[in-house]
Amino acid sequence: MRYKVTLKKTDEGYAIWCPNLPGCCSQGETKEEALNNIKDAIESYLFVQEQLKQDEESCYVEVEVNYP
Repeated sequence: MRYKVTLKKTDEGYAIWCPNLPGCCSQGETKEEALNNIKDAIESYLFVQEQLKQDEESCYVEVEVNYP
């Protein structure tokens, strides 16, 4: 699976995060290191999300919005 990530050059190297996964971020001294680190962070993030969903029930609700 592919995820879009955002890189930002910093004084220490690169900050990197995945906008579609809130709180999923990492860093690295080089661009390559940051990219490798975010891969690990994404894998860990997805693993934890699966663990948290195990005893969860999901359903849908319909919301009607009436704006003047």
